[in-house]
Amino acid sequence: MDRSDQKSDSRGTNLMQALSGRTATVVHLTHNDLDAVGSDAIHRRVYGDVFTVWSPVGKFLANLDAVAGSPGRGDLLSISDIGYQQGVEQRLAKARSNGWRIEWRDHHRWKDEEARAVDAKTSLLCIDTGTCATGIVARDLAAGDAVAAEIARVVCDYDLWKHQDPRSKMLGQVVMRKGYREYVRDNLVRGTIVDAKVESEYAGIVREMERDIRKSIRHTTIIENGRYRIAFTPLYGYPSETAHAIRDELGTDIEVVVSGNGRISIRSVPPISHLIAREFSGGGHPHAAGGTFTFNLLDRLLFWLVKRNRH
Repeated sequence: MDRSDQKSDSRGTNLMQALSGRTATVVHLTHNDLDAVGSDAIHRRVYGDVFTVWSPVGKFLANLDAVAGSPGRGDLLSISDIGYQQGVEQRLAKARSNGWRIEWRDHHRWKDEEARAVDAKTSLLCIDTGTCATGIVARDLAAGDAVAAEIARVVCDYDLWKHQDPRSKMLGQVVMRKGYREYVRDNLVRGTIVDAKVESEYAGIVREMERDIRKSIRHTTIIENGRYRIAFTPLYGYPSETAHAIRDELGTDIEVVVSGNGRISIRSVPPISHLIAREFSGGGHPHAAGGTFTFNLLDRLLFWLVKRNRH
């Protein structure tokens, strides 16, 4: 991992120390999936040296706290592929008072009042739900760069579930493997979309994915409420692919994929996934979102034993 890549599980104090000693004049705070990887690649094509903070949605505020509390020195804090979270305004105000210039580009759904509040605390806020975050970044930062346009096309193909380019699914899975996020990102910076190493890793993922999906389907519970056919299933790996396999095989309208720590992935035919997720401390898109069930020890035990819990 490059010195300018910060792991998402790093403690806040370590992150603040790294930020204080940075040489890059651009800090990119982004998600940790392929859309984030594509966004970061384009940042690096444009700015060169970039200090990247990969952040799960649930750790975004903590990571923003660390950046906001570090000296900005007039440098750019660029946020991408992460939506609004309650309390973000205070952190943005602190960051600005510490000398950061702030730009935020996102493609998730925002309420009007959320956008107004954040717009008042940033130099730029760009929200476009019609494309992926990489598409916004490419358009804003690298217009006229053919490589950036190709990166955006491939990433959006996966992130928006178009599936017209087989390379996109390959990259979307591989970047979640340890060490491959930066590997794929560095390839993209150079203009390489897929290479032999990525193809080999993906072949192993496909074998594992097929096994995990079959296991989830065996433990799926179906609930019908007269309007929707809803599936609840334990996650063994690959939430999006699991949800879509269940929909194809069991004819469901809404799929709730639950991991052992209480995190949930929601997929839905009706455009309501983001509304459901907001009720469980999450968010996302109308047809794909995520949140968290509060799991206690009993829930974890029940989930492990019988693939059920109180929720």
